[in-house]
Amino acid sequence: MQIDKNKILKRANHVCKETLMGTLNMEFVDLGEDFITCKMPVHPSVHQPDGVLHGGATVALAESVGSFASRIFLDDPEITVRGIEISANHLKSVRSGEVYARASKIHLGKTIQLWEIKITDEENNLISIAKLTTIAIKKNKK
Repeated sequence: MQIDKNKILKRANHVCKETLMGTLNMEFVDLGEDFITCKMPVHPSVHQPDGVLHGGATVALAESVGSFASRIFLDDPEITVRGIEISANHLKSVRSGEVYARASKIHLGKTIQLWEIKITDEENNLISIAKLTTIAIKKNKK
């Protein structure tokens, strides 16, 4: 697959504007041959009550970037991708700044895909690590 990094990132950010990704201000920022990176600002609207990044917001970031990675790297307009399992370990708290989620492929099968997503802070400290399984299914013809 030939990757046009800027075109793909621009398109990804455009289609996500009116979704959960837009609500959480996620932005796709980097793309390589086998990874994609998305960032999310950390501020009170994504905090848990004690003022640190909510684990649910972190998992939403991980699933978003991993699912989008499956869609990009499968490169088939006839399929849609759904997350079917995600697990995450939260290792460090963050109160402000930005976090970055990098999805790297473990397995990219035609039906099942497996991604490792590392979430880091601005100093590249590991905040959380997630594993996401996605499934590619044929789109319904209407």
